[in-house]
Amino acid sequence: MRAPFVLGYIQVLRSLFTDAGVSSVQIETHEGIARFPSISSWIYTDIKGWTLADLIDDAQYQLLLQEAESELQRFVTSEGTVAFRLPAHIVTAIKA
Repeated sequence: MRAPFVLGYIQVLRSLFTDAGVSSVQIETHEGIARFPSISSWIYTDIKGWTLADLIDDAQYQLLLQEAESELQRFVTSEGTVAFRLPAHIVTAIKA
């Protein structure tokens, strides 16, 4: 579940650009809220929707979903939906 968020550290993100020879890197963080109808829809989106779709079999997915239902309860709202802060870093730069 960490894969979609590996570029969350601004210094690591900045280093990727500067190491590639990109100068004048500016990073702005925009705050947002991620919302899903349920934990199962959140897990489905993150796992089957992209990063791990080909790396996890059905049995592993079911185990992950079972664990997620208990471990991610803190993100369930009083209405039963899921909501959590999800900042996004926007990079603008000039290639040297």
